[in-house]
Amino acid sequence: MDLSDLRIFSAVVREGGVTRAAARLHRVQSNVTTRIRQLEDELGVPLFIRQGKRLHLAPAGQVLLDYADRLLTLADEARAAVQDPRPRGIFRLGAMESTAAVRLPGPLAEYNRRHPDVALELRTGNPTQLATAILAGELDAALVAEPIADAPFEKVVAFEEEPVIVAAADHPPIGAKGSVPKTIIVFEHGCPHRRRLEAWYESRGEMPERTIELGSYHAMLGCVVAGMGAAMLPRSVLGTFPESRRLSIHPLPRGQDRIATVLIWRKGAGSPKIKALEEILTAQAARTRKAGRRGG
Repeated sequence: MDLSDLRIFSAVVREGGVTRAAARLHRVQSNVTTRIRQLEDELGVPLFIRQGKRLHLAPAGQVLLDYADRLLTLADEARAAVQDPRPRGIFRLGAMESTAAVRLPGPLAEYNRRHPDVALELRTGNPTQLATAILAGELDAALVAEPIADAPFEKVVAFEEEPVIVAAADHPPIGAKGSVPKTIIVFEHGCPHRRRLEAWYESRGEMPERTIELGSYHAMLGCVVAGMGAAMLPRSVLGTFPESRRLSIHPLPRGQDRIATVLIWRKGAGSPKIKALEEILTAQAARTRKAGRRGG
């Protein structure tokens, strides 16, 4: 039993017979008659009581008609939803913690205002975790730091972050002519800022003596303030930390001081929901660049 069988059955009932149903469906009468017979054979019950050339709905046909109406209505709704260019339904979005905390509140508020028929779900993780979740069908899109593999994904630049090394306020200079912190405070493996910090040590021919892993930026910054070690994170995060005056900020050399955050989704799996977020992020990036040119 498929939807076309149910449409034929419903048409025969609504039109009061095979002849008029065939005309409405643009089918020959014999085809309509055959399909009704096949449907009855499949179900094992007569759907019509036949009196000469007249058809009367049998009790089983009355039961089926109720289900057929609901199924056909649901199928029409599903077709309309798939073809509707407006964003709707659940949007499963992933983001790194720093992006979710600092960069996303404004764009997501704008998204909710523009598209009230979308229910946003947000998951945080590192780029590897989020990319894996997209490929597994668990997320529709995610905001991750470059580099990210090109082959499986489509992507668009959303933000540009400035990673900086932070230490306690009284820490001596860190950099080309400064010291190298003995202890680093980082997220788990897969964090792009941890990779950048480890690469910075490697470029200097150094290795930290001790690595402390924590699960949130504010916890990391609290430990930095306490003098337990140094950390690397986006400069934008510092504006959300109430004790930032107790930190010293150490920029990275030119060429290492920028990380692009991109919106990614699986190739071929774009949707109106993703497109809507892309438009908001692209417009925000354009405003930021324009403001930067004015400031310069």
